[in-house]
Amino acid sequence: MYAVYSILIVAFFVLVSPYLLYQALRYRKYIVSLPQRLGYLPVSFNLDADESIWIHAVSVGEVLTARALLGELRQRYPRLRIFLSTTTMTGRQIARNNLQYVDEVFYFPFDLGFIVQRTLALVRPRLFIMMETEIWPNLLRACRRAGVRTAVVNGRISGRSYPRYRLARPFFRRVLRDVDRFCMQSEESARRIIDIGAERERVTVTGSLKFDSLEIPGAPSADRGQNRVLRFFRLTPDRSVLIAASTLKGEEEPILDAFQRIRTTVTNALLIIAPRKPERFDDVERLARRAGWNVARRSELRVDAEPRNDVIILDTIGELAQLYQVATAVFVGGSLVDAGGHNILEPAVFGKPIVFGPHMENFAEIAWTFIDNGAALQVRSARELETALLDLLGDPVRRASLGAAARALVEANRGARGKSLAVLAQLLPPDAPGSVVRPFRRGR
Repeated sequence: MYAVYSILIVAFFVLVSPYLLYQALRYRKYIVSLPQRLGYLPVSFNLDADESIWIHAVSVGEVLTARALLGELRQRYPRLRIFLSTTTMTGRQIARNNLQYVDEVFYFPFDLGFIVQRTLALVRPRLFIMMETEIWPNLLRACRRAGVRTAVVNGRISGRSYPRYRLARPFFRRVLRDVDRFCMQSEESARRIIDIGAERERVTVTGSLKFDSLEIPGAPSADRGQNRVLRFFRLTPDRSVLIAASTLKGEEEPILDAFQRIRTTVTNALLIIAPRKPERFDDVERLARRAGWNVARRSELRVDAEPRNDVIILDTIGELAQLYQVATAVFVGGSLVDAGGHNILEPAVFGKPIVFGPHMENFAEIAWTFIDNGAALQVRSARELETALLDLLGDPVRRASLGAAARALVEANRGARGKSLAVLAQLLPPDAPGSVVRPFRRGR
């Protein structure tokens, strides 16, 4: 079965190679990362052949969730290096610029036997942690053979992916035996992973680590210079700000239509659009200009000044989370189109009123909790989105109620970090107090 799986991977890359070549030529994707994806890491990566903890976080969301574990892992395992791999360019950029306690960041290797063996020999992990649900059969089998303990942390099986996993249940039942422990976000995800083939005694419900990964405003560690983006948005107190976050193709047009109506009553309103994919910055800017708005990019703004534009395109990486502080209302994208939704917790921690569309399959448990507790609004169409945003911008009492409920939910649901670390300690006992601390080296 593993041979068939490997053949399918090779066949897939052959089929998509024209698209990958196009992306490489137009957006410079994949070219720089290819050696690392083939298992060739820089000589300086682990020059002393130190043992490590290897964390894999696919993209931005998983990278930001992983930061909830990093401080404790560094404290508990001072003699081990901490390496983090990502799949996407934006995930890697966020990891390199925003995470403490990580020694090196690299691109995740292709899941072919000889490639993962090469990577394991360089990374030398004693523990491999997969954020959320990243099941890579060849790598997991190689870890088991090498004596590397493995864990899924903050695991989830969405309603969308569950049927696909079940179709290949005989194969995944074998693959999941190579995972030592599963820390799942919810009872439903735990039930699904067991149904797919995980052994029940290896599964623990720990809650969502996304709540613990958020830095509560006012905490001593909550700034560290990250608030510098606010210097480009010195807004007057009476100016309303609508943030359209992590938008995908097909969502900006409804947002711009809604903003047209909003400006008829809230004449000084500002719209900030943060496209999910950097390669869409140009397209979104053109859409806004064609709609007749005065548009600027965040990278063009003057420091310590108020933007005089109507629409700002957030064309920077890693600033959105802090920018929520200036929002009057937030629409979280990936939800009006059928893409499964995006994380609503980052605006929630600042007590902001949140609106999202009908497609929140990737965050179903969190979305349901927010709706049930009056902490967010869900709309079913572009027309409902327009109405909801217009009503929110005109109703400060409703905004305050939604925002307070959202902030309260974040604070009430923290605690997954301790439960997850307890499971990891069973796999890899922490170093004894007084262990020699290895000098910290931040990858660049």
